[in-house]
Amino acid sequence: MAVEEPTYAVIVTEPPFELRRYPSFVVAQAQLGGDFDAASRSGFKLIASYIFGDNRQVSGAKRKISMTAPVTVTPEDQGWRVHFVMPAAESLQSLPQPLNSQIQLRQVPEHEVVAVRFSGFTTQASMQSQTAQLRAWAQARQLKLGPVAQVARYDDPFTLPWNRRNEILIHLAP
Repeated sequence: MAVEEPTYAVIVTEPPFELRRYPSFVVAQAQLGGDFDAASRSGFKLIASYIFGDNRQVSGAKRKISMTAPVTVTPEDQGWRVHFVMPAAESLQSLPQPLNSQIQLRQVPEHEVVAVRFSGFTTQASMQSQTAQLRAWAQARQLKLGPVAQVARYDDPFTLPWNRRNEILIHLAP
């Protein structure tokens, strides 16, 4: 079953690396403590609950929101930020409000990122290796990057490791 992904323009592609420009989009996010795996699982469950109806519209009704990919995890000062990009047809005004106060809706401005695609499990070692390769690729092209690497996972946990699509995304520095 195909799910919606955020659109982007590819500025440079040298597989498995890309420089991309994303338009503005809305995310549902949660900030969590703990290790990467625990935060990923907890964040996924919280936001999945929101999109499956744990929300309230102005009318008081609950509404399902279409599933999207990827689910992203970003390190924060005090833990992790997990987010789902909301469908392109949605806006901050059209989305129902989360019933769980741990979930926030946020508008992400247009931005550019460098990306590297890889398969397999998103282990600490694979994420560090892919991040290092992506930073080296960007540095060789004199691209100035932000300090934080974001992990994007596109597949459900039942997808065989060699068929998984994962990415490391790093924002260009302003």
